[in-house]
Amino acid sequence: MANLKEIRNRIQSVGSTMQITSAMKMVSAAKLKRAQDAITQMRPYAVKLREILGNLSSSLDMSENPLSHIREEKNVLYVAITSNRGLCGGFNNNIIKRVQVLASETKANVTVLPIGKKAKDAFKSSGLLDKTDTLPSDLENIYANLTFEEVAKIGDLLMEVFAAGKFDKVVLVYNQFVNAANQIVTEEQLLPITKTELKADESAAGDYLFEPSKEEIVLDIIPKTIRIQLFKGILDSFASEHGARMTAMHKATDNASEMQRSLKLVYNKARQAAITNEILEIVGGAEALNG
Repeated sequence: MANLKEIRNRIQSVGSTMQITSAMKMVSAAKLKRAQDAITQMRPYAVKLREILGNLSSSLDMSENPLSHIREEKNVLYVAITSNRGLCGGFNNNIIKRVQVLASETKANVTVLPIGKKAKDAFKSSGLLDKTDTLPSDLENIYANLTFEEVAKIGDLLMEVFAAGKFDKVVLVYNQFVNAANQIVTEEQLLPITKTELKADESAAGDYLFEPSKEEIVLDIIPKTIRIQLFKGILDSFASEHGARMTAMHKATDNASEMQRSLKLVYNKARQAAITNEILEIVGGAEALNG
């Protein structure tokens, strides 16, 4: 009977776990809807803004702009965007491993700017975090108030350190949201802004009238594009996190349900065996008395 009690305790424990994972799945599903709406609305604007910048820059000399300076890559900054919490499958590990691979493949000095507690914890002992207090160290709080204004402050700082020559290249590494079950690890060069040549089927810049001049428009669009691209990356990651967690909790709930079913089957078999043994003992005792 001790064995039966142990199995009953395991069934109850699995049932409690299943209730927790099911609740977490529903919470993530609710949060995913809002996060998905946010990135769905932001992405077309970010893509179009990048296209406009590419159209303008293709016909201009961008060498004078400090955010377009292409230098020898001696110092590279990777902005690793993860979540603050786990229980979301390989969501965080995929980013951490990708940054580690990128850092090992480059000959430049690598610095990691973590956005999210999981990235900060992962790189804390790696020696890749900024040691000069040039970059902030508490960016995991960005998710508590995820607005464009807050993200723009980070974008402004990245532009400032790049223009000052502290870094020769800035790259975003984040999970691009596709759907709840699919996120793509994405590397996106944030700085420097590179000149984009027009494709053959695109309209030439001369087909438009610009007011003010193209040069002034580019000066205004470049910082805005940097801020928007960073905001898009964080929104992508935020939606991907909830999608990954919802999927992980769905699988965990299914696994717990299957485990509970298996344990109940084992319990019923053990209980049946125990009852059979008791009946055999009673019958044996009765026969002994009659004999």
